[in-house]
Formats: sequence, C-alpha cells, structure tokens
Amino acid sequence: MPTNKKEGIIFTTLMCFLMVFGMSLYNLLLHNNFSWTALLVGLVPGFIVALILDVFIVGVFAKKIAFKLPINKERKVQVILTISCLMVIGMVTLMSLFGILFEGNLSSGLLPAYLTAWKMNIIAALPLQLLFVGPFSRKMLGLIQTKSDNQIN
Repeated sequence: MPTNKKEGIIFTTLMCFLMVFGMSLYNLLLHNNFSWTALLVGLVPGFIVALILDVFIVGVFAKKIAFKLPINKERKVQVILTISCLMVIGMVTLMSLFGILFEGNLSSGLLPAYLTAWKMNIIAALPLQLLFVGPFSRKMLGLIQTKSDNQIN
C-alpha cells in the first residue's frame, strides 16, 4: 500500500491506466472492433475520466465503506480485497455509462445498453483487477518502496 502522496499518485495512475487499457482492449475485442487506432482513441479520454472518478469519487467512497464493513482490518489481504472489489463495482458502474455515452450507440435505449455493458464489464474487470492489475501494481509499488528505502539508507 502507498505510504506517501508520491507513492499514492504512482500507484493510482498505474492501476488506473492498466485497468482502462485492459477493459478497453476487452470491449473492443468483445464488439469485434479492435484496431490500434480505436484502442488509442478510447484509451486517452477513458484514462482521464477513470483517473478523475477514481481519485475524487470512487476511491474515496470505496475506502470509507471498506473500513465500515465488519472485516479484520489487521489482515492486510482482507482490506486489499475489500477495497479492490468495491473499487471495481464503483468504477464499472460509472465507466460503463461513460463507455456507452462515448460510443454514442444507443439504438436499443440507454438503460438496456447500460445494463448489458455493466454485466459484461463486471465479469471482466473483477478478475482483471484481482488476478493481474492489482498484484502487478502492488509489486511495482513494492519495488519503488524498496528502491526508496535503499536510497535513504
């Protein structure tokens, strides 16, 4: 877990970028619309929106809710898993709406399109976060922290 503001910014940015990259790739492949151009066109605004939502809304509420739940806060893994799951639920809820509005394909109506997108995104985002992006980001943060510790000593 980040121990200062700089580490927090690095960790959040890495986590957010990797999730947006992974979910953008997933959605393009899901809709048989993959191209590097399409990936880049959606990645930049998606990353900006996701980072803002993460830092100012979803992250704040996920942490508040997590620490109110009856989990053992002394067990780091329980805290990490709880916050990660709450973050995924919050980000999928908001970013699915962003994706639908960004694509502008509302031929079947907003609510049905949103519910379909939400279902399809949650089944990909949860394992992506818990199995790949989260562990990788924490590993990178650990390397940064080790390097900082070595420079101090």
